[in-house]
Amino acid sequence: MRKLSPTFIYFFGALGGLLFGYDTGVISGALLFIEKESWQVSSWAWMEGWITAAVLMGAVIGAVVIGPMSDRFGRKRLLLLSAVIFFVGALGSGLSNSAELLIISRVILGMAVGSASALVPTYLSELSPAKIRGGVSTMFQLMIMTGILLAYISNYALKGVSGNWHWMLGLATVPAALLFIGGLFLPESPRFLVRHDNEAGAREILGMINDDPNSIEAEISDIQLMAKEEKQGGLQELFGQMSRPVLIMAIGLAIFQQVMGCNTVLYFAPSIFVAVGFGASAALLAHIGIGIFNVIVTYIAMRVMDKVNRRWMLNFGAWGMGISLVLMSVGMILAENAHIGFGKYLAVIALTVYIAFFSATWGPVMWVMIGESFPLKIRGLGNSFGAAVNWAANWVVSLTFLPLLSFFGTGKIFLIYAACCFLSIWFTSKKSY
Repeated sequence: MRKLSPTFIYFFGALGGLLFGYDTGVISGALLFIEKESWQVSSWAWMEGWITAAVLMGAVIGAVVIGPMSDRFGRKRLLLLSAVIFFVGALGSGLSNSAELLIISRVILGMAVGSASALVPTYLSELSPAKIRGGVSTMFQLMIMTGILLAYISNYALKGVSGNWHWMLGLATVPAALLFIGGLFLPESPRFLVRHDNEAGAREILGMINDDPNSIEAEISDIQLMAKEEKQGGLQELFGQMSRPVLIMAIGLAIFQQVMGCNTVLYFAPSIFVAVGFGASAALLAHIGIGIFNVIVTYIAMRVMDKVNRRWMLNFGAWGMGISLVLMSVGMILAENAHIGFGKYLAVIALTVYIAFFSATWGPVMWVMIGESFPLKIRGLGNSFGAAVNWAANWVVSLTFLPLLSFFGTGKIFLIYAACCFLSIWFTSKKSY
């Protein structure tokens, strides 16, 4: 096997997060121009919700299917398959000439995104030494934020181009192609190889990422011990009494990460900016600044991940996000009054701080905790289930956001998400899991 640097392995291993991030960011800008199409739809609010939620529907399917397959066929092969599916979905989205075709293409795209979200955290966790495992796993979130930033830049650069939203969505084929090409050279998970009686291959791969022979042998022994004690698990083991505390934790974290509203804010941030008085061009430009800031914050989180207690990070993030959402709501309500001009700036600052808290805490920590918590025999299945729950919650929140925004009015809906932030503190403080 060709010698690969740990940086290469971790970079391309985490590249699936960039696909997730690019789509999250690009649709927020594309929606500003898709709504100008002359398609015959009864309600643009619901149609925009469905266009956004289509990826999430596909992601639930992809996350559910990929878990059992990854335990059988390996992480690497399915990462390559995810890249191919993403390429097809992105190409179809860029070439769409109707709402129906766009929604179908984005469902296909979502299947790849959901697969990557279940595969990548597990893959990175199983390839990294224990002392840096949290930081390496956080690279998934760093890639998500990098993808979002690239999408923001793409949205702004293409806003004046004819057929702009087609190009915005179609450019997602580029990171998909990069993932496939890089994935061809990636090694398989050493834990998967040991479970399939390829100890020599596992030892060779561990040698690429760890120069300490004693650590390599200790890791091999640890994997062998778990492999002997645990046979391949299924749904009975996943929902059994022994796994119940971990399962409850995974479900709770997956749901709370979404009902806090962060991905919804990322999807619809330009629309929010426009609602408080910014022009479309200014909204897209402001997005780039937010994207740069969040990449920096996520990088800092990656550096401290293995030095700070995970629960503390979740509680700290929830407090910061909840307070930021309350301030954002106040700012948006004030912005509705033309005589109170600072309201829109308060809303934008609070939104930026809110996303920063998410990027540094709940964004990466949720994936890290789910990726490392399930027993090895059901790890693929457990991570798949956790990712599916996360995407299902994302789908519900995103689909209902615009209609609820129309019903409650600008700003007030974010108080609901703030309440969920504060409620999550009670959940993460429980000692039973």
